[in-house]
Amino acid sequence: MIHSSESAPSLDPAQAASEAVKAYVRMNRARLASDGELLALLLPERFKGAEVLDLQHFAIERLRSENQALKIERDGLKGSQLRSARLGDSVRRFMLDLVGAQSFAEVVVVATGAADALGADKAVLCLESASAAAGTEGVRLIGPGTVTAVLGPGGMGAILSGGGEILFGPEGAAYRSLAALRLRLPGLSAIYVLGAVAEDRFEGREIEAELGYFARGLERAIGAKLIEKCLDPPKA
Repeated sequence: MIHSSESAPSLDPAQAASEAVKAYVRMNRARLASDGELLALLLPERFKGAEVLDLQHFAIERLRSENQALKIERDGLKGSQLRSARLGDSVRRFMLDLVGAQSFAEVVVVATGAADALGADKAVLCLESASAAAGTEGVRLIGPGTVTAVLGPGGMGAILSGGGEILFGPEGAAYRSLAALRLRLPGLSAIYVLGAVAEDRFEGREIEAELGYFARGLERAIGAKLIEKCLDPPKA
């Protein structure tokens, strides 16, 4: 009889249980794959919050949910691209209208009339003035320093989600999307403002670029009319 002086290493209960589970998993892979409840016990973080009774059903439902989320994201991108393309066409059309305007009042009519095509419910031209006197229709007088307060000292534009009452008056409180664009005019501080009730109406680099392009055309048209007015000889 052979006697061995070495004995098998002893395991503490926790480690022994762990080894037993590992051995069971190795010997019962197929059964484990079809037992969602057991998987949920073994992998609680992965299956947290889900009552997994059928692994295959769980996987299918998760894939379906992920595919739906991807589809929504894809459709959103398509919609954004379509809006951007339509906006570009509208901007070019209104730029021609600005060029054809015969007076400052006509320029303002084009600018405010472009609101719907630019994705807004309303548009207004805001001019800083210490006077409270009423001006041209479509023009709103705002207090000195308002343009800097809205856009910052050197800012050319901003997409906002509030503050419409400052730029549109009391009705502006309803607007959840605002696009404020600085107009560089001789001797004037001015901004062209678009307001929309819908949220995130002017989000997206392409949309912001098109609005900025329209604002540059608007400031040139207004600047030209102001210069023409200064050059007009006084009436006798």
